[in-house]
Amino acid sequence: MRLRLAAVAGIVLLLVAIDYLTYPPALPGYAQARSAFRPSEAWLYDRHGVLIDSTRVDFATRRLGWVSLDRIAPVVPRTVVAAEDHRFADHGGVDWLALAGSIERRLSGQRTRGASTLSMQVAGFLSPDLARPGARGWLDKARQLRAARALEARWSKDQILEAYLNLAPFRGEAQGIGAAAMAFFGKTPAALAHDDAVLLAALLPDPQASAARLASRACRIAHAASCAAFQAQAASMLGPARSLALDPGLAPHLSDRLLTRAGMRVTTTLDAGIQRMAIAALRRQLQGLGGSRARDGAVVVVDNASGDVLAYVGGIGGASTAPAVDGANSYRQAGSTLKPFLYAQAIERGYLTAASILDDSPVQLDTASGLYVPQNYDHGFKGPVSARTALAGSLNVPAVRTLLLVGVDPFRDRLWDTGYRGLVEDGQYYGFSLALGSAEVTLLEQADAYRSLANGGRWSPVRLTPDAQVAPPRAVTTPAAAWIVADMLADPNARAATFGLDSALRLPFWAAVKTGTSKAMRDNWCVGFSDRFTVAVWVGNLEGDPMRAVSGTSGAAPVWRDLMLALAARGGGHAPPPPLGVEVRRIAFADHLEQPRREYFLRGTGQALIAAAPGESRRPRIVNPVAGTVYAIDPDIPPDRQRFAVAVTGSVEAYRLLLDDRDLGPATARPQVMPAPGVHRLRLVDVAGRLVDQARFTIR
Repeated sequence: MRLRLAAVAGIVLLLVAIDYLTYPPALPGYAQARSAFRPSEAWLYDRHGVLIDSTRVDFATRRLGWVSLDRIAPVVPRTVVAAEDHRFADHGGVDWLALAGSIERRLSGQRTRGASTLSMQVAGFLSPDLARPGARGWLDKARQLRAARALEARWSKDQILEAYLNLAPFRGEAQGIGAAAMAFFGKTPAALAHDDAVLLAALLPDPQASAARLASRACRIAHAASCAAFQAQAASMLGPARSLALDPGLAPHLSDRLLTRAGMRVTTTLDAGIQRMAIAALRRQLQGLGGSRARDGAVVVVDNASGDVLAYVGGIGGASTAPAVDGANSYRQAGSTLKPFLYAQAIERGYLTAASILDDSPVQLDTASGLYVPQNYDHGFKGPVSARTALAGSLNVPAVRTLLLVGVDPFRDRLWDTGYRGLVEDGQYYGFSLALGSAEVTLLEQADAYRSLANGGRWSPVRLTPDAQVAPPRAVTTPAAAWIVADMLADPNARAATFGLDSALRLPFWAAVKTGTSKAMRDNWCVGFSDRFTVAVWVGNLEGDPMRAVSGTSGAAPVWRDLMLALAARGGGHAPPPPLGVEVRRIAFADHLEQPRREYFLRGTGQALIAAAPGESRRPRIVNPVAGTVYAIDPDIPPDRQRFAVAVTGSVEAYRLLLDDRDLGPATARPQVMPAPGVHRLRLVDVAGRLVDQARFTIR
């Protein structure tokens, strides 16, 4: 009796031990498993919900979004079930017939076939401990069997099948039907065909199979009479990695900026149609320029009213040697694109009007680091010009003279208030060259700054996502000054002397525009706006080397023009009416400096006749030689025939000229000189001997 009780107790203890050792892990419910699924990708959508880009964030495994069973072609689950677990619909998690057959073959020494059901494999996916390497013992198998039965008790068959298709590894890093369909066939799961389903089912038991083995297994699954078609398809399927063909790839730089976590789905303010137009226009222009002239470009399009960024193109690749760099958010030298804000500040303060005469002639300015001698783009000078002509024609010397009126620090502060946040130094750091755009700015900052002119001088940050918190607009420039500057930038006649009457800047409707080129031809900008949209374009080389044979209107301007013409189909293009505080006058210029015209003024500053200040009212200075000039002596011309005339301007009756240490006499005498080879200094001094102006030049 005692032996019998001991035997029973031993059996009970053994059963308890077996139950304990084979107790399955706790498995999540279907909803919990689905919510815990983390794709390796993140997705970017336009304002209408259209996918515009995606980026991979998790590089451990390639997973796309969870795909519900109703979004998978029915042939796929049907084929997978037939190949992997044909009694799936009838068993409760364990296929006992398949398991018995496997045990029998093992006992007889035959090669065994796997008896794992889809439910058992899903249990292993949900609890990796069940399928860990080395977990092949009978206790491990018993745990997996019990886990599969527990799963079947809580999940429906469709939920198990759906989870299997989303969690199964197919090949390499591709996990799940979404990644497999795109990686191997460039399709969505819903678009998979019969042969695609057969090849995927053939891949599941051996994800690293060769193309030949895969084709052979696919043939058996499909009961095909000929395997030739599967052999070709398997070779293509396992060829070089495919790009995700259904990923439009329209905004890779913005997706890198906004998509920071796997599984993110970010809706932007972009418009996929406008984004495509911007990409096409930029690609067409860069291909036309050729990689030897300019390799990179970027485009930003903004809705003036809302501040929504409608297009954001950081680059298009092509001949670029830095395709990953975001050209729309990189700091580059601004060139002449800052001038409109300088003139707006001068007009706003009453220092200038659009008709004021500025002197486009050589000037040299003393700075802490030496003389600053600004030059125009064409190295020529046009003499007295109106502020309208100077801005529209992008003349450098008048801009520097305007900066002398406004002040470097106030202008720097105005630029900061207009959103140029790269200007982190004070005005003295940039010096007089700030008028010519020596500071660095981004294309996005450019678009938003010019948008403020379109909005009557009110600035607010642009937004890239609809839920971005945007501060209310704040007044930076007065509406009257902003409107007058916009009118100057929209005047094709004012820019004709520099750009001609039929340049890329002229449109068949109202649009204000400014170009800019940075030092050594490293950057070319074109930024402008209609009453509805602002378009900013940059062309250059992201690595900083100069462009070749690219001018102010042959680089970025054609892209700007193409986009503005395309956007016109969406409305706009009307000249904005003048705001309160602007008056119009019919003006004429003394000495016929410019043609009579209608001009706009701040109220109370208008005048009918515009004349240059008389010479006696101007500051005495040397105008010839220009500082930095190099004169070459010609050995074939007699020395006494080689001279140049010293020229001065202003009221200089009481002033004298000194060449090095030699007195040349009264400044009014305009002496002709040709000193010996070397570096020389010409000085203009007053009656007390104080230096008034000077110019250094070289004789060779």
